[in-house]
Amino acid sequence: MRLALLSLSGLGLFLWPLLGGSPPGYLAALTAALAVLGALLLLEMGMRGLDARGLALIAALAALDAGLRLVVVTGIGGFSPVFFLILCSGYVFGASFGFLTGSLALLVSAVATGGIGPWLPYQLFAAGWVGVAGSLVRGRGLWPLALVGVATGFLFGALMDTWDWSTFYRGAAGFGWSPGLPIAEALSRFGRFYLATSLAYDAFRALGNAVMVLILGPPVVAALSRLRSRLAFQVLDPATVPAELFRPGPAGS
Repeated sequence: MRLALLSLSGLGLFLWPLLGGSPPGYLAALTAALAVLGALLLLEMGMRGLDARGLALIAALAALDAGLRLVVVTGIGGFSPVFFLILCSGYVFGASFGFLTGSLALLVSAVATGGIGPWLPYQLFAAGWVGVAGSLVRGRGLWPLALVGVATGFLFGALMDTWDWSTFYRGAAGFGWSPGLPIAEALSRFGRFYLATSLAYDAFRALGNAVMVLILGPPVVAALSRLRSRLAFQVLDPATVPAELFRPGPAGS
């Protein structure tokens, strides 16, 4: 619920071209995205008990994922290995962890490559939601996660296309964005734009996500699950613990 509320500011970035609004300023959009990341981290630390080990794991996964993106910035078509670890993080650790991993991975790679621009706030939210999507099939096996990889491959592309469409295709004949379009016309134009420019490109991303989950998912999910068990702790009721555990050990032990 907390994550859903924090994500509302991100929805505005993607919906304003369809609702006939005005484009948000770059600094305002980036500030909103970073504020959501910071607020989510604080909430997880205060209400979920995310400790230094959990923070270190998020940072390590984000850095590793950013490294994958640097090695393979773009693969065949729109394929990128960056989404694999994001999906697995959400699948093993849950929605908030997946969102943080996805957003931070894109942020770190953007800083490392100088890829900071008006598209970055859109990427932070879209990649975070990929991690959230991975959590929706948590515990159901890798085939459902592979299907989520297919869906998010297209969804990430469509979300990012709202920025491309409203920035570079203003007034283009047939499918361009124009201020003040009725919502039905805006949706129709965006649909034509996506089919014409991005569907085939995003299909490579969707297929690549599924292949990576099915081939590399078993060992990676197993390793992350072991890490999760080591990071977890349980508060025991003294009434249920054997009395022997409370007896003092030998002197000097």
